[in-house]
Amino acid sequence: MTQTHDPLDSEVNVPLRAVVGNPELALDPVVETLRPGALDAPVRWAHVSELRDPAPYLLGAELLLTAGVNLPVEPPEIDRYVRRLAGSGISALGFGLTPGAYETLPPSLRAACIRYGLPLLVVQPRTPFLAISRAVSVALAEAGQREQRRIAVAREALTRAAGDGLGELTSALAARLRAWVALVGVGDVLAADHGTPSPWPAEVRELVATLRAGRGIRSATTELADGTHVVAQPVYPQATASYLVVVGRVERFDGADRAILSVGAALLGLASRAGSDAAGLGATATALLLGETDVAGADERRLVAGIAYRRGPTEAAARYDWLRARLDTPLVRLLPGPRFDAIVGEAPEIGDLDRLRADGWLAVVSSPVPPDRLPEAVTEAESLLGRAAALERPVVAEASGLGLDALITPGAAAGFAAQALAPLRELDRKGDRELVETLRTWLAHHGGWDRTAAQLGVHRNSVRHRIGQIERALEVDLADPEIRMRLWFALRWVS
Repeated sequence: MTQTHDPLDSEVNVPLRAVVGNPELALDPVVETLRPGALDAPVRWAHVSELRDPAPYLLGAELLLTAGVNLPVEPPEIDRYVRRLAGSGISALGFGLTPGAYETLPPSLRAACIRYGLPLLVVQPRTPFLAISRAVSVALAEAGQREQRRIAVAREALTRAAGDGLGELTSALAARLRAWVALVGVGDVLAADHGTPSPWPAEVRELVATLRAGRGIRSATTELADGTHVVAQPVYPQATASYLVVVGRVERFDGADRAILSVGAALLGLASRAGSDAAGLGATATALLLGETDVAGADERRLVAGIAYRRGPTEAAARYDWLRARLDTPLVRLLPGPRFDAIVGEAPEIGDLDRLRADGWLAVVSSPVPPDRLPEAVTEAESLLGRAAALERPVVAEASGLGLDALITPGAAAGFAAQALAPLRELDRKGDRELVETLRTWLAHHGGWDRTAAQLGVHRNSVRHRIGQIERALEVDLADPEIRMRLWFALRWVS
């Protein structure tokens, strides 16, 4: 049976076994309630409720905790209580034993959980519900960080493989997902790896037909008779009628898998197009790297940015090919204006910058930064471009006169940063408001509310509220570019 994508699959969660196996919580699972695979059920939150019927207020995949304050007494009512919880999709029910109330597990509750296959955990009096909620929160945060690291590493690997053609990119995606992968054209499999089934099972043919019949970018899933989970989605750009990526494996695809699949699909789509393959691929790879904030384990890089201020080739592919050859990198993105940015491992020679200028491009080079700070390099490049336009010559960060790091001792820089950000750090310690990180992200995104909110994972109104708190705490006006500059350096120098 074909299904549309379940949003839960994209959310960070941890398996129930990670909670049950936490020795600090001392949870006792009722073994009879654990059906096969029960401990692998996803938990995305721990929630306390003493309602007689909490089911209407649940989203699914919660670890529900109760001390039985309003637990029904009659077995038929308990049966309905458990049946409703099981139907809501919670991962488990945690029942807290309380001296003077329920000192032992109610037999009717145990029986109902066994009947409906709802995992039941006994919470001893020494374990407060708050400790369970905190443990789940910490586990979710750690899982989120692991996912981001995994996505970042996969993104870099796929970007590198994309330059070697469809076959290499398909193999790299299959390796990263630990799955078979196929790029499907109209009636043809253009590339496949890791044991893609041939011919297609009926379920896969139905899946492909379902996607081809609709419009827009989306994904669909199905499960084969042998237990293989299959996901299919159009490549980017919108290409439902032409290219689809189909992947399959025994394990379900989680949120990180789907993020990696989306990156791979985007690169496969561009690599499979005729004509401007290289330019589109380089632009997508550059955008991916500039938008990434958690890339680890790679060398430092520089961002080269430029504007066409006199003349230059007008055909996009020609501009891309010329810039790629001149800068010795495929990571070039052409922008309206015309403008470009490119990621390079080594700073271009001044002669290369002069040749760029002779061909109509006024270019600047950022300071070397690790990949996780490439978005910051965009901010620096914007500042350098303004200076380059005023001087009408290329500007390199170290030679631009903007290298204040060389003029200020580390001790003085750290002292300035500590003093400037002390009010925000104090508020963060008291209320866990993440004001320092909010300020850093907001400045890096040039005060953009939506992009800041997206990166922080909060609503844009929350960002506005936090920026207001920051202005009041520091007694500054963040509309003042001088204030923004000083705070940006404070954030760079903070220890």
